[in-house]
Amino acid sequence: MRDPTVLPDDLPAPDDDGAADHLPGTRLPPLALPATDGTDVRLGQLPGLSVVFAYPRTGRPGEEPPGGEAGWNAIPGARGCTPEACSFRDERARFAERGARIFGLSTQDTDYQREAVERLHLPYPILSDADLALTRALELPTFAVEGMTLIRRLTLIVRDGVIADVVYPVFPPDRGAALALERI
Repeated sequence: MRDPTVLPDDLPAPDDDGAADHLPGTRLPPLALPATDGTDVRLGQLPGLSVVFAYPRTGRPGEEPPGGEAGWNAIPGARGCTPEACSFRDERARFAERGARIFGLSTQDTDYQREAVERLHLPYPILSDADLALTRALELPTFAVEGMTLIRRLTLIVRDGVIADVVYPVFPPDRGAALALERI
């Protein structure tokens, strides 16, 4: 079983299928999402600059990913959530210099996400869209595996509650923060 912080050399790159083209200019809906810091966050009501990186799911050391190691690795854009989250952790100061708040977003529940925040020492909250309310409202690109609906990896650059720009697809995932910094 592979370490979730290390990307395989043969990771397939996702294609830009246009599934996020409709997002720039969209106002975020007034939905409250539970966060790992115990708050509820309404992205559409936040003033200033926010960067929201959405990802399928973080892995846990010693646990098989959905579809098994080979199956998960073969899905373009699935593998790499942990390295991506760590890239935002490691670039936090550069985002702060630009006045940007950072949020992670997945369809995992808050308890699962909280474990990742603690284990990976993430200094920003991760938001749960376990009921898919935001995903459906924004028509975010998704994929399904083992009965789970997961968000395809993308980053929303949000200014005063409106999506100003989108990084999609994000590849390689461990450059997620660097790709977002190029856009703000």
